[in-house]
Parts: sequence; structure tokens; C-alpha cells
Amino acid sequence: MSNQPSTLFDKVWDAHVVRKIEDGPDVFFIDRHFIHEVTSPVAFLGLESRGIGVLFPERTFATADHNTPTINQHLPVEDPLSANQLKALETNTAKYGISHWGLGHAKNGIVHVVGPENGITLPGMTIVCGDSHTSTHGAFGAIAFGIGTSEVEMVLASQCIMQPKPKKMRITINGKLGKGVLPKDVVLFIISQISASGATGYFVEYAGEVFENMSMEGRMTVCNMSIEMGARGGMIAPDETAFAYLKGREQAPKGEAWDKALAYWKTLKTDEGATFDLEYTYDAANIEPQITYGTNPGLGTGISQHIPKAEQVLDGSASYAKSLAYMGFAEEDALIGKQIDYVFLGSCTNGRIEDFRAFASIVKGRKKADNVTAWLVPGSHIVEAQIKEEGILDILNEAGFSLRQPGCSACLAMNDDKIPAGKYAVSTSNRNFEGRQGPGARTLLASPYVAAAAAVTGKVTDPREFL
Repeated sequence: MSNQPSTLFDKVWDAHVVRKIEDGPDVFFIDRHFIHEVTSPVAFLGLESRGIGVLFPERTFATADHNTPTINQHLPVEDPLSANQLKALETNTAKYGISHWGLGHAKNGIVHVVGPENGITLPGMTIVCGDSHTSTHGAFGAIAFGIGTSEVEMVLASQCIMQPKPKKMRITINGKLGKGVLPKDVVLFIISQISASGATGYFVEYAGEVFENMSMEGRMTVCNMSIEMGARGGMIAPDETAFAYLKGREQAPKGEAWDKALAYWKTLKTDEGATFDLEYTYDAANIEPQITYGTNPGLGTGISQHIPKAEQVLDGSASYAKSLAYMGFAEEDALIGKQIDYVFLGSCTNGRIEDFRAFASIVKGRKKADNVTAWLVPGSHIVEAQIKEEGILDILNEAGFSLRQPGCSACLAMNDDKIPAGKYAVSTSNRNFEGRQGPGARTLLASPYVAAAAAVTGKVTDPREFL
């Protein structure tokens, strides 16, 4: 080992390189592999056709989440494609001895929610899944990223993957966040500043007081959306907050193994003087609750602002005009007061207990607006149980809301939870692309506070009025 100062990213990456290929990618070892029903069936078919097995079945974890219904999960799944994919996951995991949390299992939920809450995700690990939002797990100081179906097959067969080493970026935010500003606002703010492609080719480390003071759930929200700025992934150095979160979780190390792991985890931070290929620094005081108005996550602004003119936006003016036309908005429109039709609270971005607590704190003692359809979808059965135990369900029910069952739901509309064409949805998920939440659906990405304020007023409203 050299004595050169090293970044957190380099420490974890270099510890997992099995072989370096001259002028090529690294052969890279994977500690944890998550699979779900959508991107795994074809990978298993590939193994079958080549007559090979799964090398380390105990390193792969399967859950059903993408196209599962969020009501009546005890009934057979009606959509034949979804039913086939769920069946294939069950069959394949049984055949190869892979743990499987299918529909109705007590630990079932969205893959990026159940991994951390069961202690499967740990600092210093490499984690992959056939899902772009695998970057969520970087909140624990892991290198986590999404992979394609052929790579899922590669990991199943060899527990390795071929990866070129990305460049390194650090985003530092110091200071204290203002009233009503949640982690979701922090990451939407960053993307609005650097654009939806501003981190392409990089792995991002988030540093500074804002992230140090954030809960683990907040850090997961930020790392989740690293992919929305084009990054390969994002990570935050593990600290006492992370260690306290993990201690005692089912699959986390115990006893002596815990002490040993902890000693290693404490070394996982960027050394003084280590260099990055690109650095950005922001002041927490400049971040207000955010909302998007366009068709990529970079087209967003503070909620009290107006939609910017084309020349103020990093996207090309032609695509900007197309984006606003799709949304039915115009340059210089105010965002506050715009009518909305749907509110979605959930997804791997904001489907955790803290998100439901935030939402409930605003709707408490108020009523759901008549013009709003609200889908409130916990990220897992564990979150669902917490919602009930903490009395949040009672608050939601009294305000006219109902709770759905865990799953990805309206984030990507692969199930029945689709926003109808032309309707506006304030969504706590991660993507606002054309048709992402249903053909013709119009998505405004926002935090649980902004979603709650919209749910009770029926329009885009500054949540600070209610706090």
C-alpha cells in the first residue's frame, strides 16, 4: 500500500479489484448482489443455456417489488407478465438456493429499502443489482451501482464484474438547512445546479456538515438520486450515525465480529489531502424546498421561484420547449398555485418511516383535498408495521388518506398504479421522464413535505406555511 492520501471511493474500490486489465476494465469482486423479478429471469436463462450454476448463492438476495400490486397482495397477480416474472423469481431462487422474499413474505419490500433495514448492506462493501437506484446503498460507505441483465448473469456465475474505474467527484455542503428543507430537497437542489448529466462518468462522495448531520434515511435518499445527475453512484463516509443504525440489525455482524468490522469501518473516510477529479461546494442556506417543473430531474427549482427562461437553463432550448409543452407549463410561470391531481408518497427514494413521519406531520388535523388521489406506499412490510405502531396510520386515516401495501408502485408504473394521461402528480419518487409514471402522466418531483402540502391543498403549496 502506498502512503498517498486516498479517497473513500479508492479505498473500497481498490480492496475489491481481483485483476487489473491493461488499458481495460478491472475485474471487480461483488460482496452483495440483490435481484428482483424484472431483470433476473433472463440472467437465469443464460446460466441454464450455458449449463453453469450460481457460485455464491449466499451473497445474492431476492425480493419482489417492481411490478407487484400494492392492494390485495393476498390474491393471485392478475397481469400475466407480472405473474410470470414473480413465478420465475420463486422458481430460480429455489433451484439455486438463493434467499427469496416474495409477495406476502414478512420481509418483502423494495430492494433498496429491505437491504439496509435487515443489515445486508454494510460499509466498505461492493453492492450491485439490476436496478439503477442501487446507488442508495452508498449511504453506508459502500460502492453500490446498477447493472444490466448480462452483468446480473456474470455476477451470479462468477461473483465478479468487469468495470472501468469511474472518475471521482466530491460535493460538499456546509451550514444549516432552513425550515422545511428535507434531504430530498438537498439532492434535487444539487441536480438543478449541475444538471441531469452533470456527474456522468463520476462516482460522487457527499461531504460536509449537511450530510454529517443527516439521518441514515436521509442519506439513502440523497445517494439514491446520484444516478439522476448521471453519476455511476454516490457515497457518504460511514460514521457513528451509520454504526448506530446498523447495530443489532438481523444480518449485521454480532459480538466479536461486530468489533472487528467496526474497527475497519472507522478507516473508511477520505484522507486529508486526497484529490478528486471535480469538486462542487454549496451553502446549505441557499436551499429551499424544491420542485421539478420539467421532464428530467435537473429541471427543478425552489418552490417559491418561477419557471426559468430557456437561456437560464443548462438543457438546449429546443428540448426545454418540448419539456414545458409536455408539462403544459410556460417560461416564467409561478409554480405555487398550480393545480395537481395525484400525490405519490413512496419508492426507494422516499418510502421509509421518516418520510411517512414528515408527511403525517403536515396532514395531521387537516383533510385531503377533494381533487387529489393519494397513493401512500410504504417501502417494506417493516415500514408498514412502524406506520401502524407509531399511530401514523390513524393520522392519515383521519385526514382522509389510506395506506397501500409495499412495492415500487407509481414510481415506474410497471404495475396498476399508473397516473392517467395529462394528470399532474406531485411525486416523492426519483424520475419525471415523459411517461415514467404512466403514458402521458406529468410528474413534479418533490419531498414528502411538499407532497403533503399539495395533498391537503390540491395545488403546489409551500410546505413552510404548515410548519
